[in-house]
Amino acid sequence: MPRHPRRPPVVRSRSIPVAGGPHELGQNWLVDRRFAAEMAGILRHAPPYPVLELGAGNGAITRAIVANKVPVTAVELDPRRVAQLRRAFKGQAEIVQGDMLAFEFGTGAHNVIANVPFSLTTPVLRRLLRQSQWHTAVLLVQWEVARKRAAVGGTTMLTAMWWPWYSFTLGSRVPAAAFAPTPSVDGGILVLRRRDRPFVGTPEMADYQAVVRTIFTSPGRGLHGVLRRQLPERAIREWLSREGLDGRILPRDLTAEHWTTLFRLIRAANAFKNEHSRRSGSRGEATDNATFWRPDQARP
Repeated sequence: MPRHPRRPPVVRSRSIPVAGGPHELGQNWLVDRRFAAEMAGILRHAPPYPVLELGAGNGAITRAIVANKVPVTAVELDPRRVAQLRRAFKGQAEIVQGDMLAFEFGTGAHNVIANVPFSLTTPVLRRLLRQSQWHTAVLLVQWEVARKRAAVGGTTMLTAMWWPWYSFTLGSRVPAAAFAPTPSVDGGILVLRRRDRPFVGTPEMADYQAVVRTIFTSPGRGLHGVLRRQLPERAIREWLSREGLDGRILPRDLTAEHWTTLFRLIRAANAFKNEHSRRSGSRGEATDNATFWRPDQARP
């Protein structure tokens, strides 16, 4: 029988030894220094801002970031770990005791790096995406979550809601053996970068995100069927043709560019309908009996 290729052995970090109750805090520490170095290496290609590390744990990633010769603030919840980290990185990094879901990011430009507890991935992402000062974030999350957030095989509503302002890129797969305690699934590196030129203006964020939520959650057979609740038939067909799309695809199959043009189309259609209603002195009827989305009908 053919043999499966063996995974390379773990190259363990010389950082703080793994001991004590990491499961109490829901975190599996990264112990393979190659992946810590890879994560830190990604930030070498970002603007040279100070780095905020969330969930420093055993210090493996902290050590790799310190080697980049940039200021580091490492946040750790466990007071025992905080004391150990302060001894290990005295004069090299600022170690702060705090919760990654409550820590104040500050107002200065910075980058972010984190080994995210798998159970906290979504709340951490949501909080991170609402911050305005970081440029690049390198996150170690569950492999399948990293794939979904990077839109490999279809995107999620969360990614689509933030795509105009951020790119989501999939990095390396991190085997379960690279963590301690060993989790039941592999990890994956997810890289978020703030766009220099957003596809949608910040003042339109709430309206855009409401459009995405409405389309993701509306019933209908394929995207064409979903959009019938939002736009006239002719507008749908013209948009699909212009974007080179098959109406049988699903909302998860759209790209950031598709979502941007679709939002602008729906916004224009709403503006037309509202102006028509105002001029006629009544609420009016949507063209082709379509039900148009209105910004005040759904909010993220």
